[in-house]
Amino acid sequence: MTKSFHTEVVHNHIDQEKALNSKSTPIYQTSAFAFRDLDHLESYYAGQTPYSYSRENNPNTDELGRSVAALEGAPAGVASSSGISAIMAGILSVAESGDHIVTAEDLYGGTHQLITKELASFGIEYTMVSFADEQAVKDAIQPNTKLLYSESVSNPFLRVENIEVLVEMGREHGIRTMIDNTFATPYLLQPYKQGVDLVVHSATKYIGGHSDVTSGVVVGHEDLIAKAKRKVIGLGTNLSPFEAWLTQRGSKTLALRMKQQSENAELVARALSEDSGIERVFYPEKVSERGKGAIVTIELNHNADVEAFFKSLGWIKLAPTLAGVETTVSYPIRTSHRSLTEEERKNIGINDYVIRLSIGIEEAEDIIAQFREAIQHSI
Repeated sequence: MTKSFHTEVVHNHIDQEKALNSKSTPIYQTSAFAFRDLDHLESYYAGQTPYSYSRENNPNTDELGRSVAALEGAPAGVASSSGISAIMAGILSVAESGDHIVTAEDLYGGTHQLITKELASFGIEYTMVSFADEQAVKDAIQPNTKLLYSESVSNPFLRVENIEVLVEMGREHGIRTMIDNTFATPYLLQPYKQGVDLVVHSATKYIGGHSDVTSGVVVGHEDLIAKAKRKVIGLGTNLSPFEAWLTQRGSKTLALRMKQQSENAELVARALSEDSGIERVFYPEKVSERGKGAIVTIELNHNADVEAFFKSLGWIKLAPTLAGVETTVSYPIRTSHRSLTEEERKNIGINDYVIRLSIGIEEAEDIIAQFREAIQHSI
């Protein structure tokens, strides 16, 4: 029987027989699994026994990887210690020293640093261009290019990637494609179903959903995920069983949270676009039929007192992350994109007045009233 997304996300877990008929999957909080004898030990390496050492695999981390893969419509997935480690594993499943990747220039700052500093030190070359310019992407492709990388909805200005065009370019040039789907989540978009080879999530954000866990997941073709898993194991970026269990538990309410948060965000974006204290409001015209996402980015008037704005937010917290059930704000120039040079931030459009709002599940009128109060104090 085919299930809708709302039903699938609730019942997306391992077979109950494997969990000894427990309604909720137990936490396999163990560093290792014991063997009866040497033959039993060898059966693990022969692929006949599933578990040996939790750095390599564990029922909870396996469940999370498979669950997010299922929500994305992908055949396989692997969980890791954070969104950045999942991105790293995904890229390293495709590219190695001497290879080249083309990425969007408007990436999350942590991803920007991973590519320009860490992966560059591995010998992986890169070119960052505007993915809004199809010709610029094509011109950046080199004979040793192995990957096109972007975000389904960019951070922080919420540009919606043209995934269809990206996939077409990748196939035309025999290049793999990879999308960070953190902002949209599989509730709004499923890039794998559109032809993307690898889809990555900072599961810390909407998959977990409660600001109490740090985790990442990359899903996609089985051959690529097998390589990504070897990187997770070899580089020691595995996720702990408890963190995996928390993330999986949070994922069951993904559809409910995203529906409420997206509806709230649209109301907030509409209300703030009419506020005289706001220079610009960034919010997508369309992401999917289910909604436009839960992030709104604003640019205060350039005569505003930014510090006064942050001091007047009342119950809304200033945080360096997003996507919990509570409404929070982030200051990209000081947090997510702090590592970028001034010129790099200017090219993207990040200045002292840009603020990213992560809209929660509270009453929309209360969120709007609190932001209006903070804006009034900043004028």
